[in-house]
Amino acid sequence: MSKDTTVGFVGLGIMGLPMAENLLEAGYPVAGYNRSPEAVEQFVDAGGDAGDSPQDVAANSEVVITCLPDSPDVETAVIGEGKGDGADAPVIAGVSEGMTLIDMSTISPTSTERIADELAARGVAMLDAPISGGEEGAIEGTLSIMVGGDEGVLDAHRDLLEVLGGSITHCGPTGAGQVTKACNQIVVAATNLAVSEALVFAEKAGADLEAVVEAISGGAAGCWTLDNRAPRMIRGNFEPGFFAEYQYKDLRIATDAGEAYGSPMPATELTHEMYKAMVENGMEFDDNSGVMQVIEMLAGTEARIGETEGGGERGD
Repeated sequence: MSKDTTVGFVGLGIMGLPMAENLLEAGYPVAGYNRSPEAVEQFVDAGGDAGDSPQDVAANSEVVITCLPDSPDVETAVIGEGKGDGADAPVIAGVSEGMTLIDMSTISPTSTERIADELAARGVAMLDAPISGGEEGAIEGTLSIMVGGDEGVLDAHRDLLEVLGGSITHCGPTGAGQVTKACNQIVVAATNLAVSEALVFAEKAGADLEAVVEAISGGAAGCWTLDNRAPRMIRGNFEPGFFAEYQYKDLRIATDAGEAYGSPMPATELTHEMYKAMVENGMEFDDNSGVMQVIEMLAGTEARIGETEGGGERGD
């Protein structure tokens, strides 16, 4: 895809903003929209053009990327409730035949299919391309991108996506990207919970937490969470790379899909309840690794070394 292609970006949040900034740095003209003005100001400072609405962004772009929190947010921004007006005017009101929408949110596969059908009726292609890698991956451009939709459409936009991700995988037809992301979130959340249990157990048993992390990271238990989160967890640092509230939402999508497809999910259901406990106890804006705090509450202890280092505060 030519660097002259104008990219529309709807959703300049914790993930979307650094992604849009990476596109700007790569030389793409980018028009962006976000409901909160602070993110838009930062985007404009980085060289982006502010759009007045999702419709305005689409009308001034050749491809539109959305990166929003949940299924209703994407449906509203793309196809609209009553089609909207002003700042609420949706993407679909500004598209033209031959455009492509790439949804990089994590949403329901059924919502994806409904949005894709509405766009197809306007001659607009859609890729569902949810991402994994957290804020770090968004900043560094190393996200894992799981893509559903026509493979030819993906190939036409691969150069664009390579600015954002280090791994781009075609997973199948429309909705397959979202199914794959649900699989990813099942593993991520269950791993967070397992690491949390292990660390609290180690604390209760009087073991050296740093030594435990180092030892098990080098064996069969080695994983991303042990390498990238456990050293922060045992210092009480739950500054968000991925909000617990979003993890809770993603697990709801997974369990709902499991119900729809008749797939047993005993571990995922339990993990979902643990993230519900985070949200209900005011931890929704902590990192998803903060699920350890729920285990600590149950155990009546904290698995910590030294003094707590920032980021453990509850979000407002």
